[in-house]
Amino acid sequence: MPEEDEHAARLEAQWLSDAYGSEASLYAALKAQHAIDRRDYRRCAKWKRVLEILSSEETLATDSFKQASNNRH
Repeated sequence: MPEEDEHAARLEAQWLSDAYGSEASLYAALKAQHAIDRRDYRRCAKWKRVLEILSSEETLATDSFKQASNNRH
């Protein structure tokens, strides 16, 4: 993925996360499905990358939460 596309995907992921919170991944998945249905594989790749970014952010947030919970005990 070219650098400008990667940057755009990260911005999109951040905006979705801010706007939709925990529903951001669902929104991105729907957009990816729409791109697949239209056979727009470039947009599909973009939304796939957005989903990957959102997934990694959710994993980091979960790990941070678990670590904070363990530190309390």
